[in-house]
Amino acid sequence: MKQKMKLIIGMAGFILFLGIAFVAYNALNTQSAPTIVLNREQAESEIQAPDFSMTDWDGNIVRLSDFIANGKPIVLNFWASWCPPCVIEMPDFNRVYLDIGNEVQFIMLDLVDGMRETVQAGKRFIEENHFSFPVFFDTRQEGAMNYGVRAIPTTIFIDREGTIITGVEGMIDEETLRRGIVLIQ
Repeated sequence: MKQKMKLIIGMAGFILFLGIAFVAYNALNTQSAPTIVLNREQAESEIQAPDFSMTDWDGNIVRLSDFIANGKPIVLNFWASWCPPCVIEMPDFNRVYLDIGNEVQFIMLDLVDGMRETVQAGKRFIEENHFSFPVFFDTRQEGAMNYGVRAIPTTIFIDREGTIITGVEGMIDEETLRRGIVLIQ
């Protein structure tokens, strides 16, 4: 009888634990929903985009400041091939890039950790999906650290002067991407 009571109490405790975990997860998940500032006047403060180095497709080291010097607005997207929301938003980024890629610099920055994500895995993903946008690799996590990336995908919108106008943590669709680009043009 004591054995049965212990089993019932143990199961009740486990069910209670699952319920608390479910409520906590939902509360935290709603707090980090993607948001975007919709116009420049709503931006809380304008911050100069931190510079960092990254590797281009051919293995050359380039800096964000090189692109800022070109005078084009920049869409900086942090992603990885293993990230489901990143994979889902990539076709939208590719469509927008094909439409206006000559007006805006796209920097699709693959967060390479050498274990879960490698340069080879990122390149394979891009090639298999026939994406056209420029891809770079954050092999030292310098970009992610400088921008305080807590989750991927994360997209930062930088104007032609190198000022961060807004950003989105989480997956975005084509309409939201285009609205962000309007703010930096």
